[in-house]
Amino acid sequence: MVAAWRGWLMGVALAALPLAACQAAPARAPAAVPVAEAQALRVLPHDTGAFTEGLFIDGDTLFESTGMEGRSSLRRVDLETGRVQAQMNLSAPLFGEGIAPFTAPDGSRQILMLTWRNAVGFRFARDGLAVQGRFTYVGEGWGMTSNGAQIIMSDGTDQLRFINGADFTTTRLLRVTANGRPIVNLNELEWVDGEILANIWLTDRIARIDPATGHVKGWIDLSPLRRKMPALGTDQVANGIAWDAVHRRLYVTGKEWPAMFQIAWPVAGRRAR
Repeated sequence: MVAAWRGWLMGVALAALPLAACQAAPARAPAAVPVAEAQALRVLPHDTGAFTEGLFIDGDTLFESTGMEGRSSLRRVDLETGRVQAQMNLSAPLFGEGIAPFTAPDGSRQILMLTWRNAVGFRFARDGLAVQGRFTYVGEGWGMTSNGAQIIMSDGTDQLRFINGADFTTTRLLRVTANGRPIVNLNELEWVDGEILANIWLTDRIARIDPATGHVKGWIDLSPLRRKMPALGTDQVANGIAWDAVHRRLYVTGKEWPAMFQIAWPVAGRRAR
């Protein structure tokens, strides 16, 4: 009887082994984030004197911010010709950074502009570009965009800040990751159809970020466009994303690049290596 009982216990234990092994099996590694090479649909002129930091289209008007001490500015630009139609300069030592449209509580239309390490930003009138006020923040200012309800700001880290544009207080932090790893050097930003596009500084890549989770859902590889440019220095990186929501056109450029490109919206591309 004892032998039979022991045999029965051993059988139960052996039968449980496959189940235990299945339960202990490691989770499958996440799929690599897909990469789509940028496809140029049109090539437009761009001012090589523009060290591009911010870019957006409001209606049919292109706005651009530029950096470098003594060269920083906010500009209204003719998209087709690249000609600067209006410009407001920042005095040294201010270093201009990202810009975003904002409608103030009183209904006035503004453009908010960051500076790099100066911890101060500016409110410009959308029409005329006159300075209407200032705001402050902690840390560095890099890129900026708007989702219509909030401002979204990058500071060079792996986090994006969601901000109340009226008083510039942070309401939420979003950590950006790809395959579980933090993505730092988030730079110029653009809100496009419910996702955040971000240039990654010192690379030719744009991250497509899920604003709910912070996960990078895809990469846009701008290296085919960069290869079309004349010899560029280490500072002349890809930077500047503008979405024409009216005509559904996506534009990209770089710091002191002689061209701005309209590119096709990325489709499923090759897998990252």
